Amino acid sequence: MNVAFAEAQPSDADTLVVGVLEDRTLTPSAAELDRTLGGMLTRAMGSGRFTGARDKLLDVVAPSGIAAARVVLVGLGKAAALDDLGVQSVGGALCARLNAVGARHAAILVDELAGTKVGSTPPAALVASAIRLRGYRFDKYQTKQKPEDKPTLERLTIVTKAAAAAAAAYGYLDKVVDGVFFTRDLVSEPANVIFPQALAEQARTLSALGVEVEILGDARMGELGMGALLGVGQGSVRESQLIVMRWNGGKTGDKPVAFVGKGVCFDTGGISIKPAAGMEEMKYDMAGAGAVIGLLKALAGRKAKVNAVGVCAAVENMPSGNAQRPGDVVTSMSGQTIEVINTDAEGRLILSDALWYTHTNFKPKAMIDLATLTGAVVVALGTYKGGMFSNNDDLAAKLAAAGGAVGEPLWRLPLGDEYDRDINSDIADMKNVGKNREAGSIAGAVFLQRFVGDTPWAHLDIAGMAWAKKDFPLVPKGASGYGVRLLDRLVRDNYEGS
Repeated sequence: MNVAFAEAQPSDADTLVVGVLEDRTLTPSAAELDRTLGGMLTRAMGSGRFTGARDKLLDVVAPSGIAAARVVLVGLGKAAALDDLGVQSVGGALCARLNAVGARHAAILVDELAGTKVGSTPPAALVASAIRLRGYRFDKYQTKQKPEDKPTLERLTIVTKAAAAAAAAYGYLDKVVDGVFFTRDLVSEPANVIFPQALAEQARTLSALGVEVEILGDARMGELGMGALLGVGQGSVRESQLIVMRWNGGKTGDKPVAFVGKGVCFDTGGISIKPAAGMEEMKYDMAGAGAVIGLLKALAGRKAKVNAVGVCAAVENMPSGNAQRPGDVVTSMSGQTIEVINTDAEGRLILSDALWYTHTNFKPKAMIDLATLTGAVVVALGTYKGGMFSNNDDLAAKLAAAGGAVGEPLWRLPLGDEYDRDINSDIADMKNVGKNREAGSIAGAVFLQRFVGDTPWAHLDIAGMAWAKKDFPLVPKGASGYGVRLLDRLVRDNYEGS
């Protein structure tokens, strides 16, 4: 989709879009268009239930005399309640409607309204990025799509008096959306396409943006003593990979911010095999790694002034004659030993070595891991918030603020010695599960905490957030790309240029 910003309305748009505040209050651009159309928009609103409530839309067939075939009225709600997320929500709803009505070139007339809570980013840029986010589709394997099922929107012209400022802001947002789309693509692909080596090759493509990429295979990880990671992958014919990405956009010598991703490209559960129903969804058990790779693409694409490291542990967890068994004891890179009680608690095993590698090799100022780690976090929080655990209150507060700002919310859950004692093993330093079925997501978090040393660290359990079962304003059904915008905002607000 081609996106442009202009101060004047284009003459070739087939669809015009204007905003309406609550109680059918026309915005300045809408009022001007209404006068041009002889009050047609006011009459159309008066004949139905459309009142300008946020995200509600009304289609009006344009009269002869103007080039556009239709006018779409989009509800903005109360001006005092309209913030950045509200503007983006409007954009997402608008994207769906424009494709539904068959628009090909839409001109959206955006006013900067007084009395709103919209921040420093021009609303025109927010609308454009929202439409792009909602317009994502993964349909490469659908060979028999009906014409009416295909999106029609090809061109988008955002008309605003601040066209230059909006275009500049959109240039930044657009690179972040590129990162989100890269993540969505990786997570959407089936496991016969994205397996550990293939994921590593996708990460290598970031070299074109200036990201330094290094891939460690089984032999090198064996030399480093990564027994926890290698134990998970030993049942697969696919070699495990540790993907290491470095973006050096900050000051020379400045400690990096580190991001670590769980990349289980397919999770059968191993010998502790999962039920067959729903197992196909386990192709997205690498969504944490996908988010880290997408984040590095976003940071490099927009030339972020930060030193950032991304480390992804990529494996397949398969049952075979060589697979890890319940009861096995493995030695992690840190030297700590782990009794494997359940081979389906594999994400924490691979992350233990990835976290320790990152902590010891890069000594980051902060380290955040993302993982579709536990079903327990979905039981606790549903699919509306990601679970957050942290050993540092300041980092947790920064993450919560970033998530709230971009609409990828987090909810902090506890750590504690009482939970940590539950993972002590009778024959090793620890076991990979907690006490019966209690506090399952916390058990995973306290396990990971044993591998971060004194580094300020946060664990984001995104099991409920990685895949959308229905459409949301900025996320169409499917892979969400959750975490990319959140962590980009964290970097922008707290680490860039520091």
